[in-house]
Amino acid sequence: MRAHALIFLGAPGAGKGTQAREVAKHYGIPQISTGDILRDAVNRKTVLGLAAKARMESGELVPDEVVCGIVEERINQPDCKDGFILDGFPRTLSQAKFVDQMLAKKGEGRPLVLDIEVSEDLLLKRLTGRATCSSCGEIYNIYFSPPKVQGVCDKDGGKLLHRADDNEATIRQRLEAYHKQTSPLIEYYRSQGALLALDGNKEPEAIAKGLTDYLSKA
Repeated sequence: MRAHALIFLGAPGAGKGTQAREVAKHYGIPQISTGDILRDAVNRKTVLGLAAKARMESGELVPDEVVCGIVEERINQPDCKDGFILDGFPRTLSQAKFVDQMLAKKGEGRPLVLDIEVSEDLLLKRLTGRATCSSCGEIYNIYFSPPKVQGVCDKDGGKLLHRADDNEATIRQRLEAYHKQTSPLIEYYRSQGALLALDGNKEPEAIAKGLTDYLSKA
């Protein structure tokens, strides 16, 4: 794998987190989730973490300069020296340009951006069909991996819960917001020749194999 940084893009339900974890494990590099490092910075009460906490508690969006600063702090840690994966970042053009500048400062080339494309029908089934065990947290899907007994966990008999926001109307809104937000990013990376589109309609194992095969030759 020649690219020092990988960026995973994909709509809610596309499986980008799953694929990012597989690639991270395969190459022994960290998967950096913006949500995780933001929470960590808040818990550690860093200067940037406290700035983020103040915005979040007032219901405001965390500004780019704070999010970018937290990301930069994380990728300057020793475990990122051989490469890293960004999951959930960048979300805007200004954040994408920040990543480019940050890599340039470190003497690294442009990131490789992996866009997992999934049909809307399949995304809706993945998200509306999701149910989670209230006891052990096991995740099921009524369309693809249903429990043996409806509403009951196979592992411990716990009650399966369906998130209130996993309904079609809400999910369509989330998908629309995602596409509106990321379409400029996709065009930006495509124009740089840095975008690889992946067919996310396949089984996760098939996607992971195709991805690692590609990266081993890239």
